Amino acid sequence: MSGQSEFLTSGISDLVGIDAVNKTNRTVLHSDLNNFFASAECRLDPSLCGKPVAVTGDPETRHGIVLAKNYEAKKYGIQTAEPLFQALKKCPSLVCVRPHYEVYREFSEAAKKIYSDYTELVEPFGIDECWLDVSDSRRIFGDGKKIADEIRLRIKKELGITVSVGVSFNKVFAKLGSDLKKPDATTVISADDFKSAVWPLPVEELLFVGRAVGEKLKKCGINTIGKLALAPLSGVRDCLGKTGVMLWKYANGLDFSPVTPPSENDTVKSVSCGRTAPRDLVCDDDVRCALYPLCENVSSRLRAKNLMCRTVSLSVRYSDFTSLEKQKKLTVPCRTSCEIFSAAYELFKITERKKSVRALTVCASNLDSTGEVQLSLDPDIQKIVKREKLEAALDTLRAVYGKGAVFRALSMTDSALSNIKLSPGSRSKKL
Repeated sequence: MSGQSEFLTSGISDLVGIDAVNKTNRTVLHSDLNNFFASAECRLDPSLCGKPVAVTGDPETRHGIVLAKNYEAKKYGIQTAEPLFQALKKCPSLVCVRPHYEVYREFSEAAKKIYSDYTELVEPFGIDECWLDVSDSRRIFGDGKKIADEIRLRIKKELGITVSVGVSFNKVFAKLGSDLKKPDATTVISADDFKSAVWPLPVEELLFVGRAVGEKLKKCGINTIGKLALAPLSGVRDCLGKTGVMLWKYANGLDFSPVTPPSENDTVKSVSCGRTAPRDLVCDDDVRCALYPLCENVSSRLRAKNLMCRTVSLSVRYSDFTSLEKQKKLTVPCRTSCEIFSAAYELFKITERKKSVRALTVCASNLDSTGEVQLSLDPDIQKIVKREKLEAALDTLRAVYGKGAVFRALSMTDSALSNIKLSPGSRSKKL
């Protein structure tokens, strides 16, 4: 206890100037569409309104978990990411619907269009959340609360769903505000009252404080945002390193990060594709069959973005839900599915082989924007160039005739593992 008491001693020198800094004139909103997937489904099918509804994965492909739920389902204790069978035990009358991601994207884009009527500074934070900097819009539309209330009314009227909006002087507290009151609410956290509004809250309520970080802080006697704010910065740094410094600043209202709209020129860090197999992968042939389509997906997307990769990573999730990740640097930048598959399969061969595999994820990183393989007399590189031309042609065929128009013979050894879906009478060709 003496160590905790010493750790929690207020670092007065660390707090010098905070009150002055907090008198910022920024107004930032955080908009969070309430129970987004479930709300969109109820909007599509009004007969679902008032019933406990959950958007779920497909149990037949072992994706039988709750992806989202509405407030009626929440009353039964149903939680996001819990197994569907468990949710049905809690609420036998639960209405389960499959996700319609294209519809969700349409709702998301429609909401962003409404936000853009008030400011050009709109930064998405997932499909259902956005930050808005309305500092320069106040003279036209009024203060932050008035703008937030107007947005809530428009979302409800024009989209038929609800949204909670946090209003504050920085992004972190705006995000926290939108989480405090749901659904369909506006919460203001100002520079003058943030200590009374925010500091009594559990430290887990602060952005980027997950379970592991929260446990570390609690071991140091920090269980509220206020205790984190008043702890000596040096002590928090010793506990969490750079992450601790960042969180200490957040707790004290020292978040100056701008609201940054996405740009077409934003740097792509990596391209990945993963899938949970419909059954456990118990042999090398199973793994090859499931792995190649993932590599083809990554390869095609790299071409679409005109990128090459220098590193291939493979993540393996086993049947006991343990995971392992390995990576390999390529001798030359490339993006053909053959080279990506060879690297990924080589990584798999050196992983733990005693357990069956539940899921695989392939990731291409260390990207190069040159967009083409350099000409060379090296026969191996010449093969890559030829494969690149072939796979670019396959991309075109699949874009015109569908993903199942052309596929590798390997995929036919188990179409379920390869995720190949053919319609009756299709003219798909095997490679």
